[in-house]
Amino acid sequence: MASTLQHLIDKNREWAERVELESPGFFKNLAAQQSPKYLWIGCSDSRVPANQVIGLAPGEVFVHRNVANVVVHSDLNALSVIQFAVDVLKVEHIMVVGHYGCGGVLAVLHEKRVGLADNWLRHVQDVKMRHRGRLMHLCNQEQEDTLCEVNVIEQVGNVAQSNVLQDAWARGQAVSVHGWCYGLKDGHVKDLGVTMSNSEEVVDVFRNAIKRYPRAPGETSTSTDLHL
Repeated sequence: MASTLQHLIDKNREWAERVELESPGFFKNLAAQQSPKYLWIGCSDSRVPANQVIGLAPGEVFVHRNVANVVVHSDLNALSVIQFAVDVLKVEHIMVVGHYGCGGVLAVLHEKRVGLADNWLRHVQDVKMRHRGRLMHLCNQEQEDTLCEVNVIEQVGNVAQSNVLQDAWARGQAVSVHGWCYGLKDGHVKDLGVTMSNSEEVVDVFRNAIKRYPRAPGETSTSTDLHL
């Protein structure tokens, strides 16, 4: 009995033949080693394919994805990926990549139930509540875009504060964490200016990044410490 996904298998064969024709020996060489310089931590959204977005071939980027690109200390899946990437693969750059129009972020912002994933999105809800003074005076579209960006900045801070990164930096390993946001409408990546390359700069880089999102006039400031 033929597979109902035979059209995908056919496309796979076409793709593999095309790649091998363009780069003879590509798969043989790829199978022999894995040495990416980059770890991409992104959203599970099907519209944001990591390799294609940054123009890299298979084998050039290690990837972890989940709903709303969240990294928290209780998620052993994400932390295990980071540990393997840093300690074993020796990646040089970790990119936390959110995207505008993220369904998980918008569900939190507009208080819409999505089901079991609501429990996971509580982490984004925490981000929203910590920075509500920088959000609620904005128009709807600005609120959406800002929460997507601020969520990325928070997750960059969480990665930087993980024991994996702290230990790597303590032993002098060269690895940096970056925060990006991807535009579904134009395919462009926006650098959020929150790159962290050592323990000493984490707090200042985080605070300066958050300060770029002004509060409503007259509203008092609250702590912008990281929460991992």
